[in-house]
Amino acid sequence: MSTLKPLKVLGIIHIFVGIGALFGGMAAILSPSGSAVGITASEALQNGPFTDFLIPGIFLFVVLGLGNITAFITAKFKNKYQPYISGGFGVILCLWIIIQCYMLYMINVLHIIFFIIGLILILLSKILRNSAVTFHGSKDSFR
Repeated sequence: MSTLKPLKVLGIIHIFVGIGALFGGMAAILSPSGSAVGITASEALQNGPFTDFLIPGIFLFVVLGLGNITAFITAKFKNKYQPYISGGFGVILCLWIIIQCYMLYMINVLHIIFFIIGLILILLSKILRNSAVTFHGSKDSFR
């Protein structure tokens, strides 16, 4: 496998997750009650620490949205810490899904898909870490 292929796939995943999280986070911030997306916050969040979607929306927008867009940019420029950045966002995405399922007391197909995407980020980060890609900011490879 080409050593640049995992980096390109990581970039695509980061932009996909980032854009989705920006839109989802913005919807939650603009309509914390959930009415704009057809969800009642009081029912959906009855088992969690929040009374509305504002705090989860801010986290979704800032950490998963802006964070993944930033990770896409660092992948584009082959930052020497890219395997760690992408792996970290994979872990954050998996934890976000686990916590979300626990708080909502439900699992749907999107939870499964995004959990798998998080695992793919982690796996590709590991592959990238063990590859011979030369990153900007380092004189040697990540071996």
